[in-house]
Amino acid sequence: MDAQLAQRWLQRLPLFSEAGPDSLQQLAAAARLQTLEKGAFALRAGDACGAFFVNLGQPVKLFVIAPNGNEKVVELVAAGQSFAEALMFLGRPSPVHAQALGDTQLLVLPREAVLGAMAADQRLALRMLAGLSRRLHGLVADVQAYALQSGVQRVIGYLLRDAAGPGACTVELPVSKATLASRLSLTPEYFSRVLRELEEGGLIAVEGRRIHIASVERLAAYPQG
Repeated sequence: MDAQLAQRWLQRLPLFSEAGPDSLQQLAAAARLQTLEKGAFALRAGDACGAFFVNLGQPVKLFVIAPNGNEKVVELVAAGQSFAEALMFLGRPSPVHAQALGDTQLLVLPREAVLGAMAADQRLALRMLAGLSRRLHGLVADVQAYALQSGVQRVIGYLLRDAAGPGACTVELPVSKATLASRLSLTPEYFSRVLRELEEGGLIAVEGRRIHIASVERLAAYPQG
């Protein structure tokens, strides 16, 4: 992969947004490109993880399989986001599967290259630690939401997560409704029922994966018990 293009992708990551040019060049030179077709796996549960990944295209889902065979989506990794950083440092087998939901490419950064850049720039190590702490905070917030929020609250919270104002807006679901339901720890049937309830209430209009919100303010005030 072109080193300058790799460097631009890396600089967009919160982990490396303040990294110096020397560190970015070192990392970009060591990065390689991995192409995944829809349905292909970047990682399977139990695989050794000697690198971390930056998604450059279609979403990648991180998921686990329950003993009863049901799938639970842990995270949806969009373009420009990374995954497996903590696994790379721990040197432990992956507890999750990472599967492409569409044709995509991944930027792969080997563990040795990251450790080398951190050894050369102590500030980079501190920034990476801060980035991993933010990721952990996000996971804790997810667990709190699953434990304390109703299903309706989770769906509305997701629809409003990027809302910029009180007026109308449109949300494009990045993945299928079934996959998103799993991410929110809901059954597909319940997720569809909530959307139907909100649509019947005149709060949203569902058009495939496009959700048209009539009023952000009204949707946020909807009874969510």
